[in-house]
Formats: sequence, C-alpha cells, structure tokens
Amino acid sequence: MPKVQVKICGITSLADALASVDAGANLLGFNFYSQSPREISEAAAAKIRAQIPKRVKVVGIFVNRLTADVITLRKSLALDLVQLHGDEPPETVAELARSAPVIKAFRLETDFPLATLDEYPGVFAYLFDGANRGQYGGTGRTTDWDVARRAAQGHRVILAGGLKVENVAAAVRIVRPYGIDVASGVETKPGKKDPGLVREFIQEVRRAEKK
Repeated sequence: MPKVQVKICGITSLADALASVDAGANLLGFNFYSQSPREISEAAAAKIRAQIPKRVKVVGIFVNRLTADVITLRKSLALDLVQLHGDEPPETVAELARSAPVIKAFRLETDFPLATLDEYPGVFAYLFDGANRGQYGGTGRTTDWDVARRAAQGHRVILAGGLKVENVAAAVRIVRPYGIDVASGVETKPGKKDPGLVREFIQEVRRAEKK
C-alpha cells in the first residue's frame, strides 16, 4: 500500500504550518470560507505559503465561490490543489479541474450513493467528510467508514470527519484511503493546532499503514 497522504487542514499561522511540516504532513489546507472559524485571508496565506517547502503541497479550500475567484486565488498563492467543499455542480467542478487538480468534498451520510462520484470524473480525489446539516466541514463528526471503504476500492479517497489520535489508525486500516484529512482533531481551539497532537496523529497513520 502506498504511503497515506496526511493533510493538516485549517492552517492559520506560520507556526502551525511549520510544526505540521516538521511532523511529516504531506499537504496543508488554507480555508478561504468566510463562515469557517479557520478562515484565513489571502495576505496571511501568502506569507505562510512562501515558507512552505516544495515537497509539501498546499490546498485552498473553497465553498460555493465564483470560479473566477478560485482561479485568481489559486494563481496568486501558487496553490497546488483546489478543494471544493460546497454544493458545486459537476459543470463548475469540471471547469476548475481543467486548470488545477481538484479535490471534491462530499458530506457523507449512510445512504450516500457512490454513483454520485461518477458525475465528477475529472477530479483528482474525492474527500468524504462528516455530515452536519448547514455546515461545510470542520464538524468534528465521523463519517461513514464503510461507504468510504467501498469508494476507496475504485477511487482516490481522502477521509475526513472526526479523525483524531485515538481513531485514525482504525480508520486507515478499515478504509485504506489515499489520504487522511484532519482539522479539529489536532487543535486546542478552532484554528490553533497542537504540535504534539499533530505529530502523534501522523505517527498513528504511519503505524497503521504498515499493517
């Protein structure tokens, strides 16, 4: 099994970014959604972006933003990937996927039809998050691992939602995802990462992927 990609999401400070890099994170997420407690401004993101080594990929998270806005921010910040975490229709996703690798997020419920993924054929990966009506990510709720496991057998899946040090190893062993995404599970408060928890979280992923 290839190495599970670990994404630390909701980065709001240079200290958190560098601590995550030092701990072995593969991707860092900047959240540009105005309703998120982890929202970051373009200016703040630019300062942090300049300090991130090339081996670590940077992801911009957007919720129902205009395509032009996403493209502009992606270029100005040299974002490696774009994560669409809202209700973006297949046409919008396809348009953006022509200019950047796109991660399309879904709020996963038990009855989620996996055929939905086929409506978004051009994306880089599918992210499964915990469902919470009216909230786009960062809910801290676990998602349906069985649905995610079945999806991961034929798709590049990034698992999110309620993951933390205590359960991430089980998630990796059960789902066998392409990637793992965490925000609230390694925080002392929304937007403030705990370096010790980040390191321990990534160590748990590395241990689990070997089994």
